[in-house]
Amino acid sequence: MQRPILLLSLVASAAVGVLAAELKIDVTQEVECERKTQKGDQVEMHYRGTLESNGNKFDASYDRGKPFSFKLGSGQVIKGWDQGLLDMCIGEKRTLTIPPELGYGNRGMGPIPAGSTLVFETELIGIKGVPKPESIVVKEPSSASSTVSEAADTAAEGIAEKIASKAGEAAEAIGTMLVDTDDTQEHNEL
Repeated sequence: MQRPILLLSLVASAAVGVLAAELKIDVTQEVECERKTQKGDQVEMHYRGTLESNGNKFDASYDRGKPFSFKLGSGQVIKGWDQGLLDMCIGEKRTLTIPPELGYGNRGMGPIPAGSTLVFETELIGIKGVPKPESIVVKEPSSASSTVSEAADTAAEGIAEKIASKAGEAAEAIGTMLVDTDDTQEHNEL
């Protein structure tokens, strides 16, 4: 009887693991543009990083007065940044809530404890080779909130699909393990 309970526990853990690794992207200032960030772009970002657990700031480019420059999507930064800063316009602002799996994982990094969920307020300052717009055209808040809402709906659907997929895989594995462990004894007690 303990084997099915253990296996169901593994299914539940897999589902929670899928949920835990989700990156949350809130567009706080949506901007109109012709060219958005793409994988491989050299970008300049301003940011403020805090710990979700207590709100303590651990780093901020604003404090240094100089944006941080890196190649997007190349592994020079944490996965949460490589994923969360794609398709941005110059002047756009986003808040990224990054789970440990897409941040520093189970290792501490300076003032960041192991297993921390990180919150970054980000602002795209520039994309190398892309002219800065003469003026930043901020979209109306109502359209930004609907875009975020639509993105949240899409993300929720994706999460549900991942959970269903993982649960199906786990159920199949459980079935295989039960068949493999059934030693052809008769179960007359049932």
